[in-house]
Amino acid sequence: MTRNLGAALAPFAGATLAGYWPIKTEADPRPALLAHQGPLCLPVVLGPALPLVFRAWDGTEAHLERGDFATRHPDDSQPELTPRVVIVPLAGFDRYGNRLGYGGGFYDRTLEILRSSGPVTAIACAFAAQELPFIPTEPTDQPLDLIVTDSGIFQPRS
Repeated sequence: MTRNLGAALAPFAGATLAGYWPIKTEADPRPALLAHQGPLCLPVVLGPALPLVFRAWDGTEAHLERGDFATRHPDDSQPELTPRVVIVPLAGFDRYGNRLGYGGGFYDRTLEILRSSGPVTAIACAFAAQELPFIPTEPTDQPLDLIVTDSGIFQPRS
């Protein structure tokens, strides 16, 4: 996974990159994040139905605190950043760039806002076994731009 995600991130050297702190059995993007040449940030859940904010992360656990849903995120002392690349967690994906999240709509809401102010690349970080044949979508769903798994890197089909 790390090698594929690192290769997918290489063209974005210097860009502000948002990752996530994995929970349970999620694919772990942290090794690739730590190899990224540019600013890093992690998401913070502010509350139900609110967009995420992203705070700077130095790659250590020094300024992390426990968040909702068993996540870890930078504390309030860390500055907010606006990512141009967002690695998104998921429960499932299809080859059309659709993702099945965990039901809160946090990433869809956040990507819509980020994309309204400029280009943002959403990259799925997943295991190949999480692929589904087809995921029905709603108008509020934000598409993935790239899918990275333990078996390869895929551009979504149109």
